[in-house]
Amino acid sequence: MSASSSPQPERRGSLAKGAQPAAIRAALLPEDQPLFDAAYEQALDQAKRDYDLAALHATLENWRRQAVAQSNPEAFRLMVRRAAAFFSGQPVPENEPFAVTRAKAGM
Repeated sequence: MSASSSPQPERRGSLAKGAQPAAIRAALLPEDQPLFDAAYEQALDQAKRDYDLAALHATLENWRRQAVAQSNPEAFRLMVRRAAAFFSGQPVPENEPFAVTRAKAGM
């Protein structure tokens, strides 16, 4: 087998697996996807203005961490409920909307 016929891994840039914007977005809860879109667009605009990718990389890393936390939605919801109970000092009602619980948790 010649070198030209051996399979080559697909190259899609220098970001690590899971750090590509599409992968991050796909791993987020649906309600967080528009927030990611807005932050990503803002970071892209800043990178265009400043000719510097630092803010874009920081934005992607922040959202990648959130995507990792949200990769198991049920575990993420439980973590948010526990954080909300901790920070509020009150148990979280079972029927409380998740957005309210997240606000209590600061998440």
